[in-house]
Amino acid sequence: MPPLKKTNTFFESIRGFCKFLFTRPVTWAANKFSSAPKKDKVHEALSRVYAASIDPPKNTGYLLIADTMQQPVIIFSDQHKGNRNAADDFAGCEKNYLAALDYYNANNFYYVNLGDSEELWKNNIFSVMKYNKKAFAKERLFIRRNACCKIIGNHDLFWRENPFAQRYIKKMYNKELNIFEGIVLRLRVKEKSIDIFCTHGHQGDAQSDGNAFSKWFVSIIWGPLQAFLQLNPNTPSCNDELKTLHNQIMYEWSETQKNIILVTGHTHQPVFNSLTHLERLYLQLEEAQAGKDIAAVQKIEAEIPRRRREYNFMNASFRNMKPSYFNTGCCCFRDGTITGIEIEGGFMRLVKWSYGNDKEPQRSVAEEISLEELIKKTQDNNLQQS
Repeated sequence: MPPLKKTNTFFESIRGFCKFLFTRPVTWAANKFSSAPKKDKVHEALSRVYAASIDPPKNTGYLLIADTMQQPVIIFSDQHKGNRNAADDFAGCEKNYLAALDYYNANNFYYVNLGDSEELWKNNIFSVMKYNKKAFAKERLFIRRNACCKIIGNHDLFWRENPFAQRYIKKMYNKELNIFEGIVLRLRVKEKSIDIFCTHGHQGDAQSDGNAFSKWFVSIIWGPLQAFLQLNPNTPSCNDELKTLHNQIMYEWSETQKNIILVTGHTHQPVFNSLTHLERLYLQLEEAQAGKDIAAVQKIEAEIPRRRREYNFMNASFRNMKPSYFNTGCCCFRDGTITGIEIEGGFMRLVKWSYGNDKEPQRSVAEEISLEELIKKTQDNNLQQS
């Protein structure tokens, strides 16, 4: 036994040294080859997927006339289910995810699974199916009651590219399931209607939209190194420039649309009412200062530096942005937290499921807005622009 302990200690020392030496360059390379959004390509792709989603016979999109007062909706993305090795970003979040699905199924939610649900760049389908039986069993409950739509992401393009994809889907869910590029939830609130257009958000990204080199880099180089170095890069601070750039490009598409709210994933960075948490903090700070709320000012000023370390980008027009873009965040944050978008009871909410002091999953509402107010703000903005 003692020799084994020494061997393990030596191995951990080597790992620690390599982690110190290679984390920065390898993470930079992974980010470099994982995202290259181009505005014209992203906008063209979003318009194409939206058009396909409101024309269901094309089988690339899906239109759902939704009464969220009767059947609420939960939108999760980017689980990146893996094979439980050190490169599995989902493993630490699984307990929160399972608890969340129990809650939403019990409360009759419709589940929009917004893509990158399976990590099929780093893993093969057999290992993902083997190690994620609990998650697939929970997702199956929504499918049994025809309350689930599965959207494709860049890390699970397998579902579009593999000719035997439906065979594996049937093994996972006990039935074949159409997988779409996007879904449009057409809501009606007090005689006014709005389309909530949901898509993964990788479309038009030169390094993510079916790029073979990116897939090779992640599976052959980044995946094994991530496992050896025991890194989970899925935090808002990872590759923040490209994430915020991509969010900005998607916002710019959404702000030109009429009666359309865009909801995506892909960047792993939650956005609500077109604002990141940092931008919202500055709005709250201005409000607290105007109201001379000293306690609130001190609390917000203490939080801002921490958020700036995570992502230090702010849109110059953040005070006047149209609330037309939302991002779910992801289900693979390093601390086990998952985030998603709820549409329920006349409200749209950014929700978090995280481990409480007792290490058990807890749901909390980070932000919310009434659908009536959301429609009014987007339509008022449309009038100003026209």
